[in-house]
Amino acid sequence: MKRILAIRLGTLIAVAAALVSTGVGAAAQSYDLVLSGGRVMDPESGLDAVRHVGIRDGTIAAISESPLDGETVVDVSGLVVAPGFIDLHAHGQNRYSSRLQARDGVTTALELESGTGDVEEWYARREGQAVIHYGATASHGAARRLALGGQEEAVRLAAGLEQVVVMENRLREELGRGALGIGYGIQYTPGARREEIHRMFQLAAEEGVTNFVHIRYAGMVEPGSSIEAVHEMIANAATTGAGVHIVHIGSSGLGQVPTLLSMIEGAQERGLDVTTEVYPYTAASTDIRAAIFDPGWRERFGSDYSDIEWDATGERLTEETFDERRETGGRIIAHIIPQEMFELALAHPLVMVASDGVPFLDGNGHPRGAGTFARVLGRYVREEGLLTLMDAIRKMTLMPAQRLEGYVPQMADKGRIRVGADADIAVFDPDTVIDNATFEAPTQPSGGIEHVIVSGTFVVRDAELIEDALPGQAIRRD
Repeated sequence: MKRILAIRLGTLIAVAAALVSTGVGAAAQSYDLVLSGGRVMDPESGLDAVRHVGIRDGTIAAISESPLDGETVVDVSGLVVAPGFIDLHAHGQNRYSSRLQARDGVTTALELESGTGDVEEWYARREGQAVIHYGATASHGAARRLALGGQEEAVRLAAGLEQVVVMENRLREELGRGALGIGYGIQYTPGARREEIHRMFQLAAEEGVTNFVHIRYAGMVEPGSSIEAVHEMIANAATTGAGVHIVHIGSSGLGQVPTLLSMIEGAQERGLDVTTEVYPYTAASTDIRAAIFDPGWRERFGSDYSDIEWDATGERLTEETFDERRETGGRIIAHIIPQEMFELALAHPLVMVASDGVPFLDGNGHPRGAGTFARVLGRYVREEGLLTLMDAIRKMTLMPAQRLEGYVPQMADKGRIRVGADADIAVFDPDTVIDNATFEAPTQPSGGIEHVIVSGTFVVRDAELIEDALPGQAIRRD
């Protein structure tokens, strides 16, 4: 009898939850915040309809066909209500850059490529001070510098077995502190031999985390092509069982993007955990001293000195000024990515969107840190028709969440508009959303992003930043 009563009680609870989620009974309740009458788009369920969204205690509590009562009710009719955008590739994450990302619809920004060399310190600096959610991987590059004595020139040195063990131990410690996987910039550490990287993949497999990798080569010339570099990643995934996410396939793939996408698609079809991302620009950005620009770069990239822009002044370089800047160092913009290549990647169903944004220095930098997501929605959905709106939202929300949720439980409640999901929401006007950041003015905030909500709190309201809103929370592996 007790068992029957328990079953009936469970059934009643399930029915009640279903009624609230569809709006039957939801109207009788009250919510902290109601987004009223917007076009709700959820890439997980495929919902695309006018609904009223009730938020309580930082969580989506109701999605109703009928109007809802709330302490605050905001009319969002004519606007799209989407999950907040998740950026898997956001460097630095200082407050200024995060505010620009919030105005681009981003509610979670993660430093997964480069990672951090001190997980506890990195998270502690942001606790209670973050506009949007934040997180980072453990840095292979930092572990490598530690193992090789902390020298900057260590990037070009080969490691012995004892030094590789030091790296493994350090990364294992950092993963134990909640790092979101292992991040690599292999092209920036040319001394890292294939055996070393394979050992790190074995560690990732043991720990059940993903490798987020800037691959070994970018270019068209064999040996040392992008194809060879992706072969290494797929081979490591196949032989260790570890997952790998290849960052910025456009700037790493250049003219070989079609072949690389075919390789990744084939790997997935055969059960390997290999994914990738792209940012919607024809230029990359890095420090001019990076190993990427070692002699032979013009042949590898199919580019010349005039394709390199000095970030601080906008000056296009010559052989003479390139050599001078290479001695002193500094950030450059490299106009080397063929338009048709990144568009091909952006339209591919397996490719996510991520910014590779870098913190802005004195107002200079690459516009991708401020405009990536609105650029996709405005230019490549509305103007070019390269993607459907739902497909674009999926690439910015659900797919990034799913990349991590297998071992980061927090992510299972992000990237969705459903009852019980976190109230991380981007509300935008599909007719006006657009990036305003340019290479000349890279910190101009995006337009058409009307409201951004993080954990139920407005960080952008009526297209204006809420200056004192700091609801961002740490995203960490359990």
